[in-house]
Amino acid sequence: MGGFFGVAKHDECINELFYGVDYNSHMGTKRAGIATCYGGVFTRSIHNIENSYFRSKFEGDLKDFRGNVGIGVISDTDAQPIIVNCHLGKFAIVTVGRINNINELEKELLAKGHHFCEHSYDIINPTEMIAALISEGTDYVTGIKNVYARVKGSCSMLLLTEDSIIAARDKYGRTPIIVGQKDGAHAITSETCAFPNLGYDVCYNLGPAEIVEVKADGITKLKEAEKTMQICAFLWTYYGYPVCEYEGKNVDLMRYESGLEMGRNDDTEVDFVSAVPDSGIGMALGYSQGKGVPYQRGIVKYTPTWPRSFTPSTQERRELVAKMKLIPNKTLLKDKKVIFCDDSIVRGTQLRDNVKDLFDCGAKEVHIRISCPPLIYPCKFLNFTASKSDMELITRRVIQRLEGRHDKDLQEYATTDSPKYKAMVESIREELGLTSLKFNSIETIVKSIGLPKCCVCTHCFDGSSFD
Repeated sequence: MGGFFGVAKHDECINELFYGVDYNSHMGTKRAGIATCYGGVFTRSIHNIENSYFRSKFEGDLKDFRGNVGIGVISDTDAQPIIVNCHLGKFAIVTVGRINNINELEKELLAKGHHFCEHSYDIINPTEMIAALISEGTDYVTGIKNVYARVKGSCSMLLLTEDSIIAARDKYGRTPIIVGQKDGAHAITSETCAFPNLGYDVCYNLGPAEIVEVKADGITKLKEAEKTMQICAFLWTYYGYPVCEYEGKNVDLMRYESGLEMGRNDDTEVDFVSAVPDSGIGMALGYSQGKGVPYQRGIVKYTPTWPRSFTPSTQERRELVAKMKLIPNKTLLKDKKVIFCDDSIVRGTQLRDNVKDLFDCGAKEVHIRISCPPLIYPCKFLNFTASKSDMELITRRVIQRLEGRHDKDLQEYATTDSPKYKAMVESIREELGLTSLKFNSIETIVKSIGLPKCCVCTHCFDGSSFD
């Protein structure tokens, strides 16, 4: 996925830009970059952060940056920002999203006389593609509208000009853009956890396909928002940092309320509730409250050195990091019946290994409660599952065993408590070696988020799609 941050001030912006981008580090682990503009001169720095942290890579670069406006990004895909000089003027750009038709667009633009410079492993840089589409417009707004019209997938972006930042949210609002303000400055981000310690208060949420220009003194609307929104449900259940808010809905409160609802309706007898950290903590606290049993830390995350386990490029590395970062507490687990709350099950490999460790530590029963429904469809908008094949999903492998085809009767398997849904969940339970397994329903997720179902993207649960 990815996250970005931009700032426009009356004085030097680099320190706030540095820390604001850093507060997006939970959104990606591959590339990071920042850019500022001073006197018409753009300065940029990009680093690989796969084996280090943003701060350690960029702190030494800060002396080279000047200016009152700047943007930066944490990316799980391409090297950014890109700096472009075209008939619209000179600008830097960062993006968050996914272009499913990038190969087709590349052929079309090359045939028109465009050229592309940023290639890795013979793959065009998606942010450069967005910049090329913008350059086809008569101005920035028509250029961004061209992106909305041509890209299949999703794209939110920040453009840095000589004296302002242009922010444009994805046409269906799949990822958020929020503006913050304080005296003499405005900031723009996808993650509101960047605001409090820098002194910003949320002042505006961009709507789907909305375009605004942000300067130190205020916001100018360049294009009205569209009405249709499909914001990703996983921003709340997995990606979002606990203090973040999207559409005014707090991440940790959503997780707590989804756990509270599930705990109230679970009659399983256990000694305590625990979380699979970190994203399972909010749910586990709510679950404990709803069920009326204690919350204890049966698993603890070793935070000093181990990064997120989901994003490493190979399955082998994901499994290794997942194994090393979670430490079971044998004293608490011995002879106990425990419910563990987690955000999702994608491939199932990590959870299966964790469950074996819990039983090896003396747990009498291991019950798993998942905050979201089963993942039946790979994400085609934000790279959440990062699956190269449907068969990487444990649900599809189970359906293949049950039906002889991995794509048969998917809607029945996606319907909570249908006979085929129950058969799939039971098969997953057996495969992972669990005492019991339950998933939250789509209805509970939507209710906990607090937005109408039509405004939340639940494609990976039920296959619904607007594009």
